[in-house]
Amino acid sequence: MTITQWFIFFLLLQVIHFAGTWKLYIKAGRKPWEALVPVYNAVVLMKIINRPWWWVILLFIPIINLIMFPVVWVETIRSYGRNSTTDTWLAILTLGFYVYYVNYVLDVKHIEDRNLKPRTATGEWISSILFAVIAATLVHTYFMQPFVIPTSSLEKTLLVGDFLFVSKFHYGARTPMTTVAFPMVHDTIPVINTKSYLDKPQLPYFRLPGLQDIKRNDIVVFNWPTDTVEQFFKITHRKIRKPIDKKSNYVKRSVGLPGDSLSIRDGYVFINGEQNQLPGRAKLQFSYYVQTTGELTPRYMYERYGVTGSFGKVKEGVYFFSSLTQEAADKLKDNPNVVQIQRNIEEEGSARMGSVFPNDNGNYPWNQDQFGPIYIPEAGKTIDLNPTVLPIYKRIIERYEGNTIKQDGDQILINGQVANSYTFKQDYYWMMGDNRHASEDSRYWGFVPENHIVGKPVFIWMSFDSNASGPFWNKIRWERVFTTVSGDNQPRSYLVYFLVAVGLWYGYSVFRKRKNPKS
Repeated sequence: MTITQWFIFFLLLQVIHFAGTWKLYIKAGRKPWEALVPVYNAVVLMKIINRPWWWVILLFIPIINLIMFPVVWVETIRSYGRNSTTDTWLAILTLGFYVYYVNYVLDVKHIEDRNLKPRTATGEWISSILFAVIAATLVHTYFMQPFVIPTSSLEKTLLVGDFLFVSKFHYGARTPMTTVAFPMVHDTIPVINTKSYLDKPQLPYFRLPGLQDIKRNDIVVFNWPTDTVEQFFKITHRKIRKPIDKKSNYVKRSVGLPGDSLSIRDGYVFINGEQNQLPGRAKLQFSYYVQTTGELTPRYMYERYGVTGSFGKVKEGVYFFSSLTQEAADKLKDNPNVVQIQRNIEEEGSARMGSVFPNDNGNYPWNQDQFGPIYIPEAGKTIDLNPTVLPIYKRIIERYEGNTIKQDGDQILINGQVANSYTFKQDYYWMMGDNRHASEDSRYWGFVPENHIVGKPVFIWMSFDSNASGPFWNKIRWERVFTTVSGDNQPRSYLVYFLVAVGLWYGYSVFRKRKNPKS
């Protein structure tokens, strides 16, 4: 929906509200016109139902307002003596239109100083749960979101089994575009495995001011731009078109920023002609062929060399490792059973049909290790447009920036007009994993638009190693619990400090209760 359509929809809601409540406003000692004025009518309604004015703010926050509207419907009828369970269910199941019945049919009186305390233990329990969900949804949507690392694309910096907190406010919280969705879940409701949202209506993209811009080599969580899978990590042949904020969440490193010229040589990234230098915690990994005179087992490779990636025997005496750091490869060379180690690098010009972006082997015979150069679009910058360049930027122009494209021979038409150039409307990023041969990233599906950015991982609160043996507590990577994500040095755990703080707080609470038993 456009801004104009949303404005008309908003005004229509005001008319619906006025038609269903103006008599109730009068019975509460207010003027009927007060039920019609946008925003002000909600402030007055909060006074009528004896609720705080800041509830009005919650009514305008997407997703949270879906929870708040039923609460306000119920509170409205209860302010006029309709307290039964039947009344409550009628208000909810009719989507608030039961208020019309109370407004026009029933002879009700406004209860000015009604008791707001729930009349039953069940009611109190429901009320507590409801507002806990509202608070959690607010934090989840605008401040901090939990996230788990499912793949090894950033192995050594972020490990499979790391549980993260992703900051929404570092880059600026993105307000939800999908207006009707189940709170605190992504694209699927757990257990019942059902789509968690309605495709329409959609709000325009808007991002609140952030603390910083995305920096080179930042680890970023974003919505996978080309996502059409029904459910992430679930094998299905069904493909669906998702709203931006309901596309699957990915986490990669932002190696290319808006305005950069990026190329990849032998698997190493070059920005504007200079090799990109990763931060200290980052460890590049590549695939290797290893020739041996003996057998190598996954347990031995994990315990001796810390190898977590998969490997298998290609032929007798030759193994293929999907991901090894240079450090692990050097250690492996010292193994007396190892005859030779060779890094697997695709040669320049050895493109496989449709293997990498932009899937045009004729003009761009690139592969995962030899790629580019390619310009990363910056908002407001203009490029020359021709049939050779078009495959790189067609998805941006058509899908991400909402234009129509038609090519007639060497002529390109955008929105029906002949175009020899194009000016970008937003910034774009190039995201890659450190595990270069085990990462589905921008090399395969292209640019990440700014409106797909979710947030910045800042904190690891738990890390679980499924490859470790022994009881549950042996599988916890204790040295990673309560560590930060960024930094050049080895991660430092703050778990002990946290436990000390909790202990001091608990001790103080016990001391205060003993000193003042009534508190």
